[in-house]
Amino acid sequence: MALTYGEISAITEKYFHKKLVDNIFDSNTLLQRSRKKGWYETIPGGESIMVPVAYATTTAAGWYSGADTLSTTKNDQITALNFDWKFAYASITINRADELKNSGPQQIIDLVKSKVQLAEKTLADNIGTGLYNAGTTTDAIIGLRLAVDSTGTYGGISRTDYSWLAAQEDSTTTTLSIKKLQNICGDATVGNAKPTVITTTQDIWDDYFSLLQPQQRFQDSETANGGFQSLLFAGSPMIVDSHCPASNLFALNEDYLSFKAHKDENFRFEEFTKPVNQNVSSAKVYWAGALCCSNPRLQGKMTALV
Repeated sequence: MALTYGEISAITEKYFHKKLVDNIFDSNTLLQRSRKKGWYETIPGGESIMVPVAYATTTAAGWYSGADTLSTTKNDQITALNFDWKFAYASITINRADELKNSGPQQIIDLVKSKVQLAEKTLADNIGTGLYNAGTTTDAIIGLRLAVDSTGTYGGISRTDYSWLAAQEDSTTTTLSIKKLQNICGDATVGNAKPTVITTTQDIWDDYFSLLQPQQRFQDSETANGGFQSLLFAGSPMIVDSHCPASNLFALNEDYLSFKAHKDENFRFEEFTKPVNQNVSSAKVYWAGALCCSNPRLQGKMTALV
């Protein structure tokens, strides 16, 4: 007996939806780290996503002696970056012909599983690519290529007018070296705030691997346990992200990254329905959110490596 659309929805929700979400996060290293390191979070909503940022120290401070008059002059120190909600979806569609060919509960379950896996791969790929969006794909989240940049407008604030919003950028180095890698990481370091992860392409990761002596090739065990390759540089894992654009390397301080999702649209599963003009049943998975960086100054990138 063929399953009803309600039964197919129940099966998908119970057996496949959670796995779909887990597999999306495990699809690439940066997504996986966002959840494991706690910078993936859900929020209740709002017209847009506002991220407070501090850009100046207190001017009413200093040394004094005796009965000196102490300044209480107020100075502007905090503003906010503004990010629009971005929306993603993937459809799980089963046409009637496939239903008939796969009649019977087990066959339908296998068919649904295959369709869910295709939706999973699509969502994972779109979100993974969005994490590096330069703002050129307007419907996608604003990704690292704009967040970690020395020019342009980010979060509604122009870096031309406010240089404190500029990230560290090396757009001239073409050959990776330990010295150049240290330079970009050092530029993104203030006190004990330093890059916590380095993401790059397989080719650039291979170049770094070849720079190291065999006894220096230490691996980050946490990343390795997640199924991804990594090497350590100055205590931070360097990882391969298949969505990282060619020639790029990002030195990221995850303490100032936040991948925010709407709590009511955080991979929400919408049940199977049948349109009036097609002999198919279709369900969808929805996501809404934004990638936010509250301190680009402590992020760095290299963009011309070959």
